Amino acid sequence: MKKKRIILPTDFSENAWNAAIYALELFKHVPCDFFLLNSYQVGASGLSTKMAGANDTRLYNLMKEQSERDLQRELERIKRVDKNPEHTFTSKSIIDTLVNAIGKTVYQEEIDYIIMGTKGASGLKEVFMGSNTYTIIKEMDFCPVIAVPEDYRPDGKLDSILLATGYEHLFENYELKPLLSIVESFNAKLWIAHVGDVEGFTSEQKSSKNKLETRLKSINYEFVEVEKDVSVNNTIQRLIKEDSNIDMVAMINQDHSFFERLTREPVIKKVTFNSTVPFLVIHLFE
Repeated sequence: MKKKRIILPTDFSENAWNAAIYALELFKHVPCDFFLLNSYQVGASGLSTKMAGANDTRLYNLMKEQSERDLQRELERIKRVDKNPEHTFTSKSIIDTLVNAIGKTVYQEEIDYIIMGTKGASGLKEVFMGSNTYTIIKEMDFCPVIAVPEDYRPDGKLDSILLATGYEHLFENYELKPLLSIVESFNAKLWIAHVGDVEGFTSEQKSSKNKLETRLKSINYEFVEVEKDVSVNNTIQRLIKEDSNIDMVAMINQDHSFFERLTREPVIKKVTFNSTVPFLVIHLFE
């Protein structure tokens, strides 16, 4: 079994720690290489004098040392919690924006998932994680992202996952793989929820649904049709509230997806900020 390779971005907040703990729990049955990543930037003061250059270098060294020290502390904390001999941990301290740091690491290390915390949209101050997580989801369109709500606590099991879809394209195996490997590892049930009007299915949507059925033969799944609330996001949140067994929501993010055309609603963004359970976003390689 090929090891999973996972980035855990951290700003050393409780929120980031919580997402890391969730990742360890989610992949407890799976051999993994985890990369604990902290990125930082030296403020460009705009003063290109020698003096500023010297200050920047000094500041850079201080920030680098601080980042490496904090990463080391975080690694030790993780190793006290995670005793799985098949889990390895590497720390990466990178001077760059978070998006660039994660992007480079995804390419260099052939990463399978990025797992990070989110804060809900309720906090007016969109702190590091909340808006950053959405930016990562938007920009990293070549790697699945799992956004973990800050107050979510795993209970050791994963009963079912809700895949919300408009059947807007034919699912390929590689798109479903990040989702199905989690389903299989927990022997979970997959609910495939179509939000909206079944009557108006196009022939493309019908064949997408049929093709999905053949792809899912080996797992426990069920199709479900859902009446749309005020918005797709509200509908998804309602489903989670009504069924306490749903431990994760998944969506395939496609530009101009069926949902967005149908609703004029930035569904992925809204779910990122509002979901009470972890949210897996898989991107389509257009």
